[in-house]
Amino acid sequence: MAESFFDSERAVETQGGEKPQAAPAEPAALAVSVDEFAALEERIRRAVELVKSERQARAAAEERAAKAEEKLHAQSPVVEQLQSELHALRAERDQVRQRVERLLTQLDALEL
Repeated sequence: MAESFFDSERAVETQGGEKPQAAPAEPAALAVSVDEFAALEERIRRAVELVKSERQARAAAEERAAKAEEKLHAQSPVVEQLQSELHALRAERDQVRQRVERLLTQLDALEL
């Protein structure tokens, strides 16, 4: 029958002058290490899922940003046109104010 890995390690330790470990301690150590390995495996799975979800969220955010940028570029000419109209309306308002002030001045002159 072939030796297991642990039996060959025990033989090497015995030849090296060290005392062999008791057999009951090894299964407990293996059980703990299996539990630790399972916990590590679960942590890795959660990390992978987190990375996947973050990548999806990033891709969605980049897509939304690209669409917003497209809308911004599409609205830029409209904004410029509205600014131009606003400037023209303000200039017209100033002209109308000046005309009204002149008319009021003329009316005041007539009443004297």
